Amino acid sequence: MSEFNRDIGTETASAVPLDRRLPARGGSRTIAVANQKGGVGKTTTAINLATGLAACGQRALVVDLDPQGNASTGLGVSEYETDVYDVLIGGADLSGAVCHTEIPGLDVIPASADLAGAEIELIDLDQRESRLRDVLGPVLGRYDYILIDCPPALGLLTINALVAADSVLVPLQCEYFALEGLTRLMKSIERVRRAYNEDLDIQGIVLTMHDGRNNLCRSVEADVRSYFGDRVYRTVIPRNVRLSEAPSFGKPALVYDLACAGAQAYARLAAEMLRREGASPVGEAAE
Repeated sequence: MSEFNRDIGTETASAVPLDRRLPARGGSRTIAVANQKGGVGKTTTAINLATGLAACGQRALVVDLDPQGNASTGLGVSEYETDVYDVLIGGADLSGAVCHTEIPGLDVIPASADLAGAEIELIDLDQRESRLRDVLGPVLGRYDYILIDCPPALGLLTINALVAADSVLVPLQCEYFALEGLTRLMKSIERVRRAYNEDLDIQGIVLTMHDGRNNLCRSVEADVRSYFGDRVYRTVIPRNVRLSEAPSFGKPALVYDLACAGAQAYARLAAEMLRREGASPVGEAAE
């Protein structure tokens, strides 16, 4: 694991103390859920963590910044007039893009396939790296948490998310190739911090698709915890078929089957996040 440690560098791993308290910029804590590697449970983490936070009494907003739009459909939002593309590129009013979900206290700004062209269109626009930060301004303070579901790439959309965010939450699948991707992501976070957002913090790393019976899985977990320490959440998300089924019903797992192991893990993750940040978890997910 020495190569892994050397590639990331010490300055990225240290960052800001873990006792940072709410509220953050503008009264909202804005967290980019990012990993350029696909299939690591990033969108699943965004929608279920947001649901868990809402169950803990927090006002939560999910910004779907992935052209696939999975966070939108996973929260049951498939019909809308305005989406995040219209806001970022077309100059539409952000408040008109906010959609309510069936979960009290949880809203979403949906994404459509039009967002796929945004990477190219953003190149010629002014302030192309900070457009998301600028448009989110009007909703800061309305929500306790804003979670940005990033696409599985380190392009301009992800850079916009990192510039707009206070911190980054990294879902990490417990396998070797995920560690290679983590190295690149940490370097990108450091570049964004230096160039655009000096306050950008690593909020934490969440181990996903965890199988305690797998030797490689246990080895990856041990290595990541050894290097990142308390930055890695104690809560791990297990492989769970109900987590995979829930999006096809347009529901987070916490609504689809609260009793399943995956839903219970995300409920614990939400409560652990609030305790880390000095907020008091209340409600079902805190129990």
